[in-house]
Amino acid sequence: MAKLFFLLNVSVDGYVDHDRMGAPGPALFQHYIEHVGGLTGIVYGRRSYELMSYWDQDQADWDAPRHAFAAAWRSRSKWVVSRTLKSVGPNASLIQGDIEGALRDLKAGHAGEISIQGPDLVHSLRETDLVDEYRLYTRPYVLGHGKPYFMGPRPPLRLTASDRIGEDALRLIYVPG
Repeated sequence: MAKLFFLLNVSVDGYVDHDRMGAPGPALFQHYIEHVGGLTGIVYGRRSYELMSYWDQDQADWDAPRHAFAAAWRSRSKWVVSRTLKSVGPNASLIQGDIEGALRDLKAGHAGEISIQGPDLVHSLRETDLVDEYRLYTRPYVLGHGKPYFMGPRPPLRLTASDRIGEDALRLIYVPG
């Protein structure tokens, strides 16, 4: 059975905003290359998938680490939860309808780790027991507003690990309970 975990970069005041926090530093980016390469797959909400689909097409200005990340990302299975999309890109499948049932099937039918990306998607799963871990990559930004990492109440969380990654990121791993 696969482990489902929610992972996103988060500001120190608890918000998610890829544009305002900017690109990760070299050490954190290398961490993400290795991390994505080790995943069984990634479940995306529509907005997160549309943002990440950037990695489907090589760009002329990419350096070696960006090519490595793109290769790792492209090789992973992706499942996209959306009510509005009619199709998704390479190595991706669309999930519509019974999202909870589809994710339970993914979890039961795979081994390893499956990342869930998208705060709206995880918020919609709040009442289920599907998310096994919350991985917060805290970066040194204070945004003051935006989309919160956690929307609405959550069950109590227990810190199971923490580590510094590179020059400015702190990874905190929590489990329910």
